This record gives sequence, C-alpha cells and structure tokens, in this order.
Amino acid sequence: MARCYSGCVPIRHPPLPASLPDLWLVSDESVDSLLPQALARLPRGSGFIFRHYGLAPGQRRARFRELARMARRRGHRAALSGTPREARQWRADAVYGPPERLARGPALLRLVTAHSLREVARANLGRADIVLISPVFPTRSHPGAPHLGPVRFRLLAARSHLPVIALGGMNARRARSIGAPKWAAIQALAKAPTSMFPIHS
Repeated sequence: MARCYSGCVPIRHPPLPASLPDLWLVSDESVDSLLPQALARLPRGSGFIFRHYGLAPGQRRARFRELARMARRRGHRAALSGTPREARQWRADAVYGPPERLARGPALLRLVTAHSLREVARANLGRADIVLISPVFPTRSHPGAPHLGPVRFRLLAARSHLPVIALGGMNARRARSIGAPKWAAIQALAKAPTSMFPIHS
C-alpha cells in the first residue's frame, strides 16, 4: 500500500489480480518517438495503454502491433483504446475507454475511464474491471482544462466499487501524496530519466 501524505487515508479497494499492473504508460502521438525507450525503462510487468487517435486506421493498427510487441518483451500488458471487438481482433491484452463504449462485446479486461460521480456509478454497474479516474491534476495534453484536484479525486475513488487508477498530471510523488498505489501517465513516464527506473534485460 502506498504511503499517504497530508493526513489522508490511502484508498482501499478490492485488489487487482496479482498479474495486473499498478503502473500504466499512456501513449499519444506527442510522445511516440519516446515510447520504445519508455517501455524499456518501466518496471517489468507494467501496463501500456495505446491511444494515438490521429493516425489513419491502418497506420494505427500497425503502430499498435509494433509497440505491443515491444511491451510484451518486457512483460507489460498492452491495452487498446477502442471497442472490445477491435481489441480482440488486434490481440490486445485489455481494452480502454468510456463505460458506454465498453458495455458490449467479447469478454476482455476492461479499463474504464471516469471523470465524474455519474461516470463512476456507470462503471460500477457496467462491465468494468478497473476505473481510471481523471484528470486528477492539470495536464499538458489539455492545458487550461478543468481538473478534479486531490479532494474530489478521493471522493470519486471512494465511490468506486472497482480498483482505481489515478490519471492526469500524475507522477510518483503525486501518487504518494493522494494515497493512490495505482497510477497512469503520459509525460511523466514517457519522459522519465533513465535513472528513475531500471532497464530490464
């Protein structure tokens, strides 16, 4: 369990199966060139969420296949932002998206996004395995956009019946400060210095 600062109580939820990651690297085109090195730096057994929404369908599938292969060499799980059917066809390990998009389709590990109490409630009632609550802090990908802040994040996390992953402006220090043992990031993990994580052979 992560340490929790500022007097807060660490978030308690049903444990994920032992084989599932606590740390997830989220991708987009802005960090694409950094992803091979980032996947190599992550602790073995981490997670990778592939988004890359701006690519043409064929290019997107080819890039996912390439990066997923790199991820699995390091023992990581590769999740696709898409429909469950696409994720199954692309041989992803999991699918990522909003509750309504993941409500139907083949059985697959579902990482559901939530930004409000209503969306957390929908995740609780739907076919979700994990809920990613965001954005916790301001993000570079959406400058000036509203964010939850630590207090509201913890309120939403407390209402979740599912394991929670914190997303949005996250790094290791902030994850500890809000008592979130599971977190995901784009910039903080894609651009992490080599010394932050050991290189796994």
